[in-house]
Amino acid sequence: MNVFKEKILANAKPLQAKVTKMKTDTTVIQEITVEQAINGMRGINGMLTETSDLSAMDGIKYRGIPLRDVCKVLPTAKGGETPLPEGALWLLMTGEVPKSDMVEGITAELHSREAIPAHVMKTIDSLPKTMHPMTQLSIGLLALQPDSKFANSYAKGTAKKGEYWDLVLEDAMTLLAQIPIIAAKIYRRSFKDGVVPASRKDLDWAGNFANMLGCSNDPLFADAIRLYLTLHADHEGGNVSAHTAHTVGSALSDPYYAWAAGNCGLAGPLHGLANQECLSWLNATMKELNGTEPTVEVITEFAKKTLASGKVIPGFGHAVLRNTDPRYTLEHEFAMKHMPNDPTFKLADACLKAIPPVLKASGKAKNPFPNVDALSGTIMQNYGLKEAEFYTVIFSVSRAVGVMAQLVTSRLLGLAIERPNSVTIGFLEDAISKAKPKAKL
Repeated sequence: MNVFKEKILANAKPLQAKVTKMKTDTTVIQEITVEQAINGMRGINGMLTETSDLSAMDGIKYRGIPLRDVCKVLPTAKGGETPLPEGALWLLMTGEVPKSDMVEGITAELHSREAIPAHVMKTIDSLPKTMHPMTQLSIGLLALQPDSKFANSYAKGTAKKGEYWDLVLEDAMTLLAQIPIIAAKIYRRSFKDGVVPASRKDLDWAGNFANMLGCSNDPLFADAIRLYLTLHADHEGGNVSAHTAHTVGSALSDPYYAWAAGNCGLAGPLHGLANQECLSWLNATMKELNGTEPTVEVITEFAKKTLASGKVIPGFGHAVLRNTDPRYTLEHEFAMKHMPNDPTFKLADACLKAIPPVLKASGKAKNPFPNVDALSGTIMQNYGLKEAEFYTVIFSVSRAVGVMAQLVTSRLLGLAIERPNSVTIGFLEDAISKAKPKAKL
């Protein structure tokens, strides 16, 4: 852990100097339009996130490295072929690609912090099993909060401003150690027999999570989980869950508060819940096809009828991307290699070929190409994790990696509390009026 902290601090020092120098710089980055003010601040460059950035054409980069390359350079588990998400954590926190021994050290550190207080498990057990898994997870995260080192140190007056990042890192590592165990508990009690397989310290973080879920003994299931957790780990700071966590953390709320809030945003159907909706749509389509081979021609007609009826096709398009999501491509390659004959994947593959042209012709999508949600649930279902309501919980376990890295970085850089101004409709009307050219006499 000491080496990890040294690497984090060494990476942060030159960035701290740059931020300090720029804090009072009044250079105009961009002009803001009325449309942007109304439509969710879309495209406004108004917050700082150092861990990753998102290109409309190329997709996500972790510390400047395209995701496909990230998957190539990160260490893999013994006998596995997909990257270890602990390596993604190291990369996001330190800005450097880790070696295998560094990743093994992170795995051991997480195992050392994984004990869950008894009252937390009792709290979860007191909840209705019919409660949505994401609600259970948010409650579980908040139940962990009393042990926050940052919150307790701040309350005692012993937290020094220059050490905030260290306390946040302590909480971040413990939260990351505990969240897969909480998630496995929720899965087993909600959908299975309630018995959670014991944590195995001989397994990596994602491999252990796969084991505790208990869906499949196929080693490829662990590899699928590793890939999923690595691909979903970070997605710059403007998405709902990361932005919410950033805002809450900027008030010096601890990581448990911050990610519980972000997790609630992730549960929305326009954000993390989309992967649940995608699999549900595929399964409903399979049922409606009633055994008909899902050829490109068949799916093309089906997609046209779906759009004509006023319904949407989930899993295609993206708020920022204007090209096929590289995360989708990486998952598609995994599925083509390991599960090419899975019926739902055959349908999803036909959708890849059929739906973009239909969406493009309809003019209803700026990006008609598939995003990661279009396939992730299909892979989970193939390995026995069939409960679509749980998929967003897996998303949360993954996205916690990036959000924790963002929170640590924010405290290292001394970023201020987030407080943008809001405006009224009258303000916008006045701005429009002033901008209009005056009529010539």
